[in-house]
Formats: sequence, structure tokens, C-alpha cells
Amino acid sequence: QVQLVESGGGLVQAGGSLRLSCAASQSIFSIDAMGWYRQAPGKQRELVAVRTSGDSTNYADSVKGRFTISSDNAKNSVYLQMNNLKPEDTAVYYCNVRFKSPYYTTVDYWGQGTQVTVSS
Repeated sequence: QVQLVESGGGLVQAGGSLRLSCAASQSIFSIDAMGWYRQAPGKQRELVAVRTSGDSTNYADSVKGRFTISSDNAKNSVYLQMNNLKPEDTAVYYCNVRFKSPYYTTVDYWGQGTQVTVSS
């Protein structure tokens, strides 16, 4: 079973920065996409940023210009650089790695979640 380990969360004041990291224990198939999601109390999980195997990226409107996603497929890792953090960024952040199989299916694995708290 693939295990995703996250790190880099913490407490930071508004305007500060954090860098989240996520590494998969192994790669069972080629990687289709890597991304970051977050969930705040009482809210649904939302997409923060995603990077596909074709190197295209997509960001939530709320984080555009502040967050940057990057990946290293050789290391089965994905990162999220978060700058100019705001209190509304406070949430549990989850990394996601989607593998593509030769059978036209995909398999998703999730990290355990890391808490990001931004104080005003």
C-alpha cells in the first residue's frame, strides 16, 4: 500500500510563509497528477492546487499569486510553497497523488493531513 507522508505545517502569523512537503513511499504506476487540498472546520474539502504529468497547473482563485505547487516525480514528491498567508488559509492540508494504470483507470492516495494555522 502506498503511504503519503506530509510535513511542513505549523503556526504562522499573517503575511508569513510555509512550505508543505509530501512524499509517497513508492510509485505503483506512473503519476497522473499531484495536488493539495484543504479542509477548514465546517467546510467541504477544496482543491488548492494541482499539477499534472503534463506540467499544467491549476490554483484556487483564493490562492493565486500566493501559492506555488511543484513536484519531483523521481522522488514521488509534491510541494506547496505558501506565501503571504492569510487567516482564511487556516485548514488541514492534504496532499494527493494520482497514479494512472495501463487499464485506463486511476488510483488516488492521500496524505494524513497537516495543520496550517494563520493568526491575524
